[in-house]
Amino acid sequence: MICTLFSDTPFPPLEQALIEPNGLLAIGGDLSPERLISAYRQGIFPWFNQGEVILWWSPNPRMVLFPQELKISRSLHKVLKKHHHQIRTDSTFTQVMQACAAPRRSQTETWIHDDIIAAYTTLHQMGIAHSVETWIDGKLVGGLYGIAIGKAFFGESMFSRIPDASKIALVYLAKQLESWGYGLIDCQMKTAHLMSMGAREISRSHFAEQLDILTSLPDQNKKWLFDFTYPG
Repeated sequence: MICTLFSDTPFPPLEQALIEPNGLLAIGGDLSPERLISAYRQGIFPWFNQGEVILWWSPNPRMVLFPQELKISRSLHKVLKKHHHQIRTDSTFTQVMQACAAPRRSQTETWIHDDIIAAYTTLHQMGIAHSVETWIDGKLVGGLYGIAIGKAFFGESMFSRIPDASKIALVYLAKQLESWGYGLIDCQMKTAHLMSMGAREISRSHFAEQLDILTSLPDQNKKWLFDFTYPG
């Protein structure tokens, strides 16, 4: 039976999540900063459509990218070496979310709706949510956003308006987080795109064990400034 959350209801143990649909753990609650931070610390995230009850998920297995395991293809390496791009961080967070919300092919709606954008913008203002942006000739062409707690980064979504734009942002994110001592990037769900860049699945229990350690480390909670530059 799925747990219903009220304002003061804690999340149930992850082991209570459904097998089908994979990882559905609880419904209800709210999108307050306190609730969201508590969720991510435990390996839980919200995913629901506009106007529906909030659904909370913790799938098993979990897709993660360990920064030191990042894979860069030859073609992407060539693109990165040209340095035609500029990487900015936290310069236009809400615009990145709005770009990620644009429906993909075969999609008629998006889960990144006004309530989600408002909640994560609040986390951004608190220095917890961040965007990594790829710019070319003064135009935002790709990027990603997510949540940083301790030394774990929880990727939420990415977008590209030109080929490789989101991959460029992910490369810079992974390299910078590695230099900052971050332990993992949560990718949530398995995709061929992320697997091609080195992400892999681990068990939910292993993921939770990693989070216990990583989210207990000191937070930065400030605007991000990257100092990584791609060689070439």
